[in-house]
Amino acid sequence: MSISPKRKISKARRNKRRANWKMTAPNLVKCSKCSELMMPHRVCKKCGTYNNKVVIENAE
Repeated sequence: MSISPKRKISKARRNKRRANWKMTAPNLVKCSKCSELMMPHRVCKKCGTYNNKVVIENAE
């Protein structure tokens, strides 16, 4: 025998539990070299720099 619920959970209670599953927009900052929007603590996809140092040569 499998486990079954002891009592019914209302739709409101179920939906309150699921209300915190929403997605958030990514936090974006400006690149210090090219002023392009990028995610923090990552290499800029446009100029290829991180922490004012060139990490990737010939980035777009």
